[in-house]
Amino acid sequence: MKEKLIITAAVAGGATFKHNNPNVPYTPEEFADECEKCLQEGATIVHIHAKDPDTGNATMDPVRIRETVEAVRERSPELIINLSTGAMNTPPEDRINPVKDVRPEMASYNTNSMNFALARHKTGEILMEFVYDNTFAMMADFARKMKEWEVKPECEIFDPGGLYNCLLIRRQGDMFEDPMHFQFVYGVAGGMPFDPQLHLALLNLLPKDATYSVCGIAPNQYWGAFMAAITGGHIRVGLEDNIKMPDGQLAKGSWEQVTWVKQIAHISGRPVATPDETRDILHLRKKTV
Repeated sequence: MKEKLIITAAVAGGATFKHNNPNVPYTPEEFADECEKCLQEGATIVHIHAKDPDTGNATMDPVRIRETVEAVRERSPELIINLSTGAMNTPPEDRINPVKDVRPEMASYNTNSMNFALARHKTGEILMEFVYDNTFAMMADFARKMKEWEVKPECEIFDPGGLYNCLLIRRQGDMFEDPMHFQFVYGVAGGMPFDPQLHLALLNLLPKDATYSVCGIAPNQYWGAFMAAITGGHIRVGLEDNIKMPDGQLAKGSWEQVTWVKQIAHISGRPVATPDETRDILHLRKKTV
């Protein structure tokens, strides 16, 4: 089972809009269409940032979130929903309460406060920036609530400090169910870029039997995906992280990037996991009808 490769599709992010790529979904119907295509291509998890359908801005409005998730579930009930708790300048309760309302099988779990920016890496120009608050108090509160609600945290590792933070509060004993699941996030300005040696160092810090996936911003997506495939990890792609394909053309949708990952899995000798196999690998709660 551990040799199976799980594909996650992050179909829309807070910083991606239709003017970047017209295939970024805004409405619940567009999310449902895109997620269904991703499932057909081999993705078993979809990471969802709901959007205001009029502006394309990310929203933590519980009504918008529920409408979006319900549309996806109705069209593709096999899919595993991974709901975002990430939002800038948003009270912690507004970030975690939708998880209680929607009860996804998974949710993102951010592990450190940081400078979070959009940048032109070739010139060093910072285009937009935030201070992203993820305090120890928030981490403890979110972890205990996710455990109570039977939602698997995906521990987002933007830099090595986030992993150490997560391992520190894990010692309290009542935060997480083992085995834990982590995601290495490569390429956010303010976080860590992809580096093969750093990747291997992070792997050596993971708790026993933990699973992990990789996502990367822009070209970090390609490099991280290959590294995950050959080191036993899983892969996230999607228009949240990268609007293009490796050839530089705009992606026709997150589904096209999923198709590309299937090729990596084939080359690596790792069959792509089905939805049920994904639930077993990640020790998710059993799907209820």
